[in-house]
Amino acid sequence: MVKVLHFRSSSLVDSESLKKICTFLKKNPKNIKYVIIISAFYHITDDLIKCGKLASKKKKDYKKILKLIEYKHINIINELFNLKKKSCLISNLKKNINKLENICDGIFQVEKLSIFSLENLISFGVLNSSYLIAEKIKEFDLKVKFKDSRKLILTDYESGCSKIDLKKSYYNLINFFKKEKSQYIIFPGIIAFSSEITPLERGGADYIAGIVASSLKADLLEICTNVNGIMTANPKLVSQAYTIRNISSEEAMELSHFGAKIISPTTIQPVIEKNIPIKIKSLFEKKETYIERINFFKKKPKPVTGISGIKQISLITLEGSGMVGFLIPGFSKRLFKKLSEEKINVIFITQSSSEYSIAVGIHEKDVLKAKLVIDNEFYIEISNKKIKPLSIERDLCIIALVGEKMKNMHGTSGKIFSALGKNRINIRAIAQGSTEKNISVVINKTDFKKAINILHEEFFEKKNKQINLFLIGLGKVGSNLLDQIYKQKNYLKKEFKLKLRVIGLANSKKMIFKKDGIDIKKYKYYLDKMSYEMDLKKFMEIMYEINFRNSLFVDNTANINIAMIYENFLKKGIGVITCNKIACSSTYDYYKKLKELSINFNAPFLFETNVGASLPVISTLNDLINSGDKIYKIEAVLSGSLNFIFNKFLEKKNFFEVVKEAQNSGYTEPDPRIDLSGIDVMRKILILARECGSNLELENIYKKNFLPEECLNSTSIDHFYNLLKKYNNYFNEIREKTVKKGKKLRFIAKYENGNAYVGLQSIKVDHPFFNLEGKDNMVLYNTQRYSEQPLIIKGAGAGAEVTASGVLSDIIKASKS
Repeated sequence: MVKVLHFRSSSLVDSESLKKICTFLKKNPKNIKYVIIISAFYHITDDLIKCGKLASKKKKDYKKILKLIEYKHINIINELFNLKKKSCLISNLKKNINKLENICDGIFQVEKLSIFSLENLISFGVLNSSYLIAEKIKEFDLKVKFKDSRKLILTDYESGCSKIDLKKSYYNLINFFKKEKSQYIIFPGIIAFSSEITPLERGGADYIAGIVASSLKADLLEICTNVNGIMTANPKLVSQAYTIRNISSEEAMELSHFGAKIISPTTIQPVIEKNIPIKIKSLFEKKETYIERINFFKKKPKPVTGISGIKQISLITLEGSGMVGFLIPGFSKRLFKKLSEEKINVIFITQSSSEYSIAVGIHEKDVLKAKLVIDNEFYIEISNKKIKPLSIERDLCIIALVGEKMKNMHGTSGKIFSALGKNRINIRAIAQGSTEKNISVVINKTDFKKAINILHEEFFEKKNKQINLFLIGLGKVGSNLLDQIYKQKNYLKKEFKLKLRVIGLANSKKMIFKKDGIDIKKYKYYLDKMSYEMDLKKFMEIMYEINFRNSLFVDNTANINIAMIYENFLKKGIGVITCNKIACSSTYDYYKKLKELSINFNAPFLFETNVGASLPVISTLNDLINSGDKIYKIEAVLSGSLNFIFNKFLEKKNFFEVVKEAQNSGYTEPDPRIDLSGIDVMRKILILARECGSNLELENIYKKNFLPEECLNSTSIDHFYNLLKKYNNYFNEIREKTVKKGKKLRFIAKYENGNAYVGLQSIKVDHPFFNLEGKDNMVLYNTQRYSEQPLIIKGAGAGAEVTASGVLSDIIKASKS
């Protein structure tokens, strides 16, 4: 049995990882032959490149970097080897460091870092790391052969790119392995030898491992790295990504083509042609991915195996009436031939069904070159107006969903478009591979991370839907809401598969954001120690920059400035949940605009708590109307605070004391004048009227004042309370008249025949409002279906706790939509 192992730089992080590699090799059976490809120690390559760059800029700091490289290697030698071996290895190291210094001195003199000088520098790291590992394995009395791969794997250098001469390389490798009988053969990676030393592209060491495995017809190619195999998405972008246990070679190549850097298609191709499986594993964790020509292990096939993407792309489009019909093949051939000649990699191709245009996705760095050569190629056609000059769209990205089962499962495309559309992500172009193993979409690059998370959630995370909340207002309602979210989090996960995360929080003075979610129990600490100064414009900008999927903005304030920015969120596809009545009770045009934006941008706009705290007043009204019922009359006690005040007042307390008690209990607005002036009730009945289809404005509502004019014109809250004391006899007189007649005081709102009214009334004992206790609200809907007896909604209509529960209910509704 023959295994080819490649230890990438990312797995060679320190002496401990080297010990782990050596121990792993020591324990393996003697009937297995190992060919081991070694890359440079982690970070050493970066240090060597830095040396060359500093030297080319005439900066003598490169000598300090060389000393650092020497120090790192000596530390590794000291930890791995005994005293006798150390002196020999350190002596050899110092000779190589001197050679490095000579190369850097030469770069310093000519002030130029050529590609060949750079390769000579990089080769030091690879040669030295592989040599040390070979020497360490020898200490276990194992038969080890160190072989410089430059003598076996040959390259040619064409137009700035190195290309391995496969015919000669295979010949050399086959002949070498026929003669070599050692159980362990160590090759340095990413180095090749021809008439000149030439650099291989990124992933070259993997490619060398693939070529070696192919030439040997190995039983397995194993690549050891620091990541847990191939994952469903980039874990740096998607925290919920997990390891794909088994994947077909075609799926792996598709993912790699569209940005998955874990393995390159050039590595896969020579190995899979010989039916050699590939295993990608973490040296540090027991997670791995098997790549085979056909995936035999998928017991429960999903349509999508993995998601990958490329962020920096541009879309170039060739279009014009002259391209229609039989001429199109000629245009296509010339377009792609020119791009190929200029070494411009085509990532993505799509063509309109009318054949009027061809759109091609390329890397942003190639855009200007593509524009120049394509316009020059089609100069005559452009001059004759047969086609237009090449158009360019920048700042785009491409996301690919890959899976062998997509072609056999209906609705995959629909899920993709629906999920992105719900989150207001515009798709610029779409393509599906001829093998139907991938669907690719081009979108704005600012939506890159958001889109990948949305699609990963759609296809891989059916257990929980993550909802990202941005809250403003941390008074009594806001703090109660956070407490309820914390208490209900496990229930919401279990029953509704919802995971609520608070990403942004703000009060009137401070704001804080945490992309991985704010610990609700510690939000006061975070606001105190880790916050910014509150700035509404900045709050919005940070929200847009974070750009999370399934985002909701929650307004727990009574602030007019916040109410007037709802449209900005809705246009971005961000849902708005609010207990702030100002937006829906401002001008009819603004109310209508918000409702239309919610529909057009598929962003929920819910404001149930605007009218009855947690009572289902608005939702019930909408259900009646949507089911075809007609609303004849609405009669309601809509202020829990005023009902509390007048119930308490009838207990023969002073009026100003009762108002103060209501404010301290959180039943009134922070400014009780809003409640007592009737403006709060006016806003509520206005919202209900508008939900019925009326275009009423606030000034159209008739209000009968019960407060003296001087109280209405008070200059401050303290002044208002002093005036309530002054008019104590006036309020006592109202109470005495009401009690004498056996009635009760209720502040009532009414909507009928397109007109609305609010005012204080004395209610008889047979009226439904008579026995309304405490802070309860009651709404009577007289409709076509409920004509004999009205539909009654009754319950607590004031208080921070019930209002917060209403806001949470709206959050849950929006999350399930």
